[in-house]
Amino acid sequence: MHYLYILYSNSSQKFYIGETNNIDERISKHQMHFYSNSFTKIADDWQIVMTFTCNNREEAVYLEKFIKRMKSKNFNNKIIADPFILKDILSKRKS
Repeated sequence: MHYLYILYSNSSQKFYIGETNNIDERISKHQMHFYSNSFTKIADDWQIVMTFTCNNREEAVYLEKFIKRMKSKNFNNKIIADPFILKDILSKRKS
């Protein structure tokens, strides 16, 4: 099982979108600034605002890239409010 997740930092007013197979470990690493060149080093107040369970890593990576291509806080907020949008996106992708 794989997860897509969105973090939000109130101090930086930024979103971070990622994917993992171990959500608890990954979030902990972000909070500890484990990843030396990570975008998440810009803040210390990251909160999980959405997690979405995917069938496999391929789906999670596809959704992560799709969301990042949108470059839209409004789109991120829509997904957070209604994660079903992600199922719709997956159902329309080309195999």
